[in-house]
Amino acid sequence: MSHEKLFSSKTKPIPELRRDLQIIPVQDNGSTLLYFHDQRGYTTQDFALKREAGQLLSLFDGQKSINDLEQHLGKGISKDDLLQFIQLLDKNRVLASDYFEHHAETLEAEYEASPIHHSVTVGSSYPADPNELKDYLDDAFAKHAEDNIKAADSAKALYAPHIDPRVALESYVKAFAPIRDLKPKRIIMLATSHYAGLYPNLYQNNPFILIDKDFNMPLGRISRDQKAIQELQQANTDLGISFNDRAHRMEHSIELHLLFLSYLWDHQYEILPFVIRGLDDLYYMENGHLGQQLDHFSTFLRDRYGDDSETFFLISGDLAHFGQKFGDDAPAATMFDDVANFDKQFLEYGSKNQQESMLELMKKEYDPYRICGFPPLYTFLQTMPNIGGEILSYDLWDERERDSAVTFGSILFSEHLSSRT
Repeated sequence: MSHEKLFSSKTKPIPELRRDLQIIPVQDNGSTLLYFHDQRGYTTQDFALKREAGQLLSLFDGQKSINDLEQHLGKGISKDDLLQFIQLLDKNRVLASDYFEHHAETLEAEYEASPIHHSVTVGSSYPADPNELKDYLDDAFAKHAEDNIKAADSAKALYAPHIDPRVALESYVKAFAPIRDLKPKRIIMLATSHYAGLYPNLYQNNPFILIDKDFNMPLGRISRDQKAIQELQQANTDLGISFNDRAHRMEHSIELHLLFLSYLWDHQYEILPFVIRGLDDLYYMENGHLGQQLDHFSTFLRDRYGDDSETFFLISGDLAHFGQKFGDDAPAATMFDDVANFDKQFLEYGSKNQQESMLELMKKEYDPYRICGFPPLYTFLQTMPNIGGEILSYDLWDERERDSAVTFGSILFSEHLSSRT
């Protein structure tokens, strides 16, 4: 990338700070730093400034030039010094500048052109070295796979978390241990999309976002089902599918499930991976355009794969996100009982495939606890309306230092509702 594109004028308005960044004060060896958190991963990793820079940053409103700010410069700081500081910001992509836009578009174009999705969680949420990772998971399953966790002889689907394994490893083991002996040839993955909302122009009319890439994981590459993807690309019905996979670039909700599949299974299988954006429109109009797309999409999957014994559904979603980190006024600890009651109902409706009851629950106060697993799980229930299951786990991550918490659970679907008593 050409460095000539960095901002270099003393008379033109300084680009403002990117509005999609979070600037978080953090402590480092007794000093306070301003850490720039970028959901989309454009900014240099771990980029931070001294707290004193905050006053100057507040002046970058997209209107003032370096010349305009000359009167605000401290003693011994020249306009050249300020330009050098601005170029540091620009180089690390925290300004809404031409340089940033060029970098972002280049990064996205390279990702979209690639046939491979490289893991974004490897090396942080779990070891990158294959041998270390295998030992890590060996220890986890030896420690947490209780004697009463039996391998399923047959199952059609698993709803499981995608929270960071470092805070939920036991829950992952409880969810995935029962499917260790299954050998399906195709995995249809329905997962939460955490990033589609950042690209409203791309996805506002398409809730289901398909990725046409293989996944490169530490324990091996996992291939996508190219035949199934091609069939979807040629479908005439409006299935609500977007084939622009930009929302997948930073996404973890699929690859964390693949981490455990690649550890447990050594047979050949292919994946059909979707992330699903929010289905909030259903709270207001169940049979509107979104409802019709959901019906067409779920009917397509059911007709093609519902009775296929070699197809397994993997549904990736967590439960409640609550407390001050997520916008609540009250600390999470004061909400534990209410959240647990809500989650219990949600999981029960899911395990019994009571779709209408689940939707009514979510409509109350319009998803008050931010259940990110609702879109993929509700889509699955619509796809396979005659199958129920068993709740395997329910856990909570108490992030007490930030007065916040996340809950998560799992359901194994294997029972036909018509045969249940």
